[in-house]
Amino acid sequence: MRRYGSAVLLLLTGGAVVRISLFSDLYLRYVQPALRPYLIVSGTLLILLGVAAAIRAALHRQEEEEHDHEDHEDHGHEHGHGHAGGPRIAWLLTLPALALLLFPPPALGSYSASREEAERAAQGVGTFQALPAGKVLDISVAQYSSRAIYDTGHSLKGRTLRMTGFVTHGDNGTWYVTRLLVTCCAADATTSKVEIRGDEADGAPQTDTWVTVTGTWIPKGKLGTDGAWPPLLHATDVKQVAQPADPYEKH
Repeated sequence: MRRYGSAVLLLLTGGAVVRISLFSDLYLRYVQPALRPYLIVSGTLLILLGVAAAIRAALHRQEEEEHDHEDHEDHGHEHGHGHAGGPRIAWLLTLPALALLLFPPPALGSYSASREEAERAAQGVGTFQALPAGKVLDISVAQYSSRAIYDTGHSLKGRTLRMTGFVTHGDNGTWYVTRLLVTCCAADATTSKVEIRGDEADGAPQTDTWVTVTGTWIPKGKLGTDGAWPPLLHATDVKQVAQPADPYEKH
């Protein structure tokens, strides 16, 4: 069976890629939606290569058996022949592929956010475009953070804002609505977070719980400095929600 190791590895890996990209939205845990066609093509090619490798191994085995049979008839005994294939330990390489197929890793969460220093774009302070009209404005965590830290026009002032993210905790009972921002894939994710204040912030949800928070901006520190980080939100409503299919914010 060792000769089929590479074929099994290709089939498992290809099957896992096709499963998360073609038959579900799990690929959104790792890459941008625009990369889905490339994942589907790559997974399909891996499956085809795995089938080809399995067929080649089977044909090679058949040739060896026929050769052994001819030697037995010609010499009255069977000659030993080496068998293709790597060491048995190589089969361990199939375990990660099998795990990816059966148990896809979850999206990045609080651990990833806590491992990264706050990265704030060196864009400088300035006036941002006006926000759309509306009684309650849905805004991303990254957009809120950017405007709270850099916007000299104070476009958040007087607005009721709503954002969704997962919960992370800080010192002294503080907690944050946090979101990871990706450019291409999960490997380049950066963190945005907003500290939640107010009566509705009491009894903080558990880490990695997804919540939708509605509230108003609380000014903090001098714009464009570390004193403005992390931005604050006075919560008027906090609701626990399911993790969205696409857990990352995009540029």
